[in-house]
Amino acid sequence: MTADRRTRNNNYALSIAIIGVFFFIFGFVTWLNGILIPYFKISCELSDFEALIVAFAFYISYTIMALPSSWLLKKTGFKNGMMAGLMVMAAGTLVFVPAALSRTYGIFLTGLFIMGTGLAILQTASNPYITILGPRETAAVRISIMGICNKLAGAVAPLILAYFILSDGDAFVKNLKDMDEVARNVALDELARRVINPYLVMSGVLLVLGLLVKISPLPEIEMEQDQDAVQSSKTHIIQFPHLILGVAALFFYVGAEVIAGDTIIRYGLSLNVPLQSAKFFTSLVLIAMIIGYVCGIIFIPRVISQRKALVLCAVLGITFSLLALFIPPHLHLNMPFLDLMTFSKVTLMLPHTVLFIALLGLANALVWPAIWPLAIHNLGRFIKTGTALLIMAIAGGALLPLLWGKLSDTIGSQQAYWILLPCYVIIFYYAVRGYKLRTWK
Repeated sequence: MTADRRTRNNNYALSIAIIGVFFFIFGFVTWLNGILIPYFKISCELSDFEALIVAFAFYISYTIMALPSSWLLKKTGFKNGMMAGLMVMAAGTLVFVPAALSRTYGIFLTGLFIMGTGLAILQTASNPYITILGPRETAAVRISIMGICNKLAGAVAPLILAYFILSDGDAFVKNLKDMDEVARNVALDELARRVINPYLVMSGVLLVLGLLVKISPLPEIEMEQDQDAVQSSKTHIIQFPHLILGVAALFFYVGAEVIAGDTIIRYGLSLNVPLQSAKFFTSLVLIAMIIGYVCGIIFIPRVISQRKALVLCAVLGITFSLLALFIPPHLHLNMPFLDLMTFSKVTLMLPHTVLFIALLGLANALVWPAIWPLAIHNLGRFIKTGTALLIMAIAGGALLPLLWGKLSDTIGSQQAYWILLPCYVIIFYYAVRGYKLRTWK
């Protein structure tokens, strides 16, 4: 191996590692919502619909800020843009301090929106970066590696936060029932303040990472300019149906992913599962996703193509959703699990219907990695705008969980999961037909 080739390989590996750190951050911050939703429901005394505004405030920032993020990256380049994203996230975590001191839900939501804004900047830079860093045929493999970083963080994040803010959750909720109004408010104020120290630590970590990015050797790369696309007669992004349908598929995918990860704890609690068991449920979703990502790395493209993997994921999503809907909620199993905070073995009370919601993590794992390269293919000079639209599709994580919350309050938590079926049907359509459309005629 020549010195130049060895240098290129080292730079490639280093770039992958740095972006992997960013995806770890994405996962850690994003999947904290799984424990924040029941936490705010208790501390701020909310309905399911009101508690799911956590997901709305966090994910709607992607829709609002995706195009501004794309504009920012054009001005700053990838490296400075990523640094800016980390700094914005740090500012959002700091907002949790006055929110906790006042126990004001609206201020908490403002902090989540600011954090989502920082993540929108990072995502707008990192997803196309990792997609075009190597051959298009193996893009799903690279994104799967990033997904493992993301979901490993997501698996431990809710457990870490739960350890600090809801370790006594079951006893706390039980004691609240016997308190008068004054004692109740004092207890809830104390509960709200438990998030201050964890979020101050997160602020410090994000600030340090932002400074490290500034001095890192992460190279700038140019967006793909596909000659066939540039020389075509297309003059507007709307003329690429495979992109527009890809945006729609991602919208419903992100909605389904967030519903699975962020509602599963609340769903378990609605089935009278103790919080000491339910707090692990989001981690089960993320563990299932990690298994899916590992399968993607092993089998794509050697055994199965990115597109066929997308078809398989859609079919699994439909299957697991139907099983979760129709299995009686009283059936459950006792599953051994390792508590990563105490390194002790615990036994989870796991209803079968909750298990199939957790298995949606397996169905969801390869959807994002497969749709991205299919959707941005042949966009040429439109790729930055196309990327921003795909990031905007993360709004599905804002709107669809909110609809789940409304349905949960009206028809029950289990029946609210009917919302998942059209999501996976649309993904299936994109995998079979939508991805190859090059004209609306």
